[in-house]
Amino acid sequence: MSAYQKSVLITGCSAGGIGHALALEYHRYGYRVFATARKLESMAELAAQGIETLQLDVSNAVQIQEVRQTLSVKTDGKLDILVNNAGQIYDNAITDSEVERVREIVEVNLVSPIIMTKEFSPLLIKAGGRVVLIGSITAILPLPFTAAYAATKAGIHSFSNVARIELAPFGVKVINIVTGVIQTNLWRDGKLPDDSLYKPMEDLYITHRLNIPQQGSTPVADYARGVVRETTKTVPSDWVYLGHNSLMAWAVETFAPRWVVDIMMNRTFGFNGVRRQARAQEGGVRKLS
Repeated sequence: MSAYQKSVLITGCSAGGIGHALALEYHRYGYRVFATARKLESMAELAAQGIETLQLDVSNAVQIQEVRQTLSVKTDGKLDILVNNAGQIYDNAITDSEVERVREIVEVNLVSPIIMTKEFSPLLIKAGGRVVLIGSITAILPLPFTAAYAATKAGIHSFSNVARIELAPFGVKVINIVTGVIQTNLWRDGKLPDDSLYKPMEDLYITHRLNIPQQGSTPVADYARGVVRETTKTVPSDWVYLGHNSLMAWAVETFAPRWVVDIMMNRTFGFNGVRRQARAQEGGVRKLS
């Protein structure tokens, strides 16, 4: 009989993203990888590598249960690692946010990892497995134009803390990856809505919100190697900081008062300039009236 092969289920494995890179790296480590995404064709490269791919929309409760049943049969009811990676970016100002889009972000980024952990907990408990959550430095650093996304990641950080305590008695470890800026295909070209309060400052938005964060960003393959290395350790850390600016986020969270952080963010992302332009416009409106 062949030796037992550990298994990992990863959500959000479409080509070009973090989950795709994680699937390749766990596969390289010898894990039996179950990669999931909303569209099977987005994982064609993984299937070609011998990785098992399954269709899964993490906001669809029926599909989650179907994948759980499939894995239970394929792995004798065990799952060694669940990686809750699936997520969506939403980089709009609060005042430009679309209500339904915000609800979708919360559903995919926060609600779904909670439901996934619940549904797969029997398999994880049987294996003495691990839950890996993909957090973000946006939950720590108040980066402009990330409010909805950052709120979901702050929720993930809190969820990881509670889940770690609740699942520990059953031998399941919970690991939160505080993710820095990673080179993926999720970044979009910057364009503000025509009616945005920030439209007159769009040049500042493009320069400071879109261009600066990507400078020095960590290649997704390097990030994946770090995640797999940390999550397969005999005694893993509860929180792992990986990727560009993640250690800065740790230092800010540990040592810096809020007012210092606010000054740093205002300078870094050009909001001092935004404030000056807003005041100039306000003055012009007053003169016209």
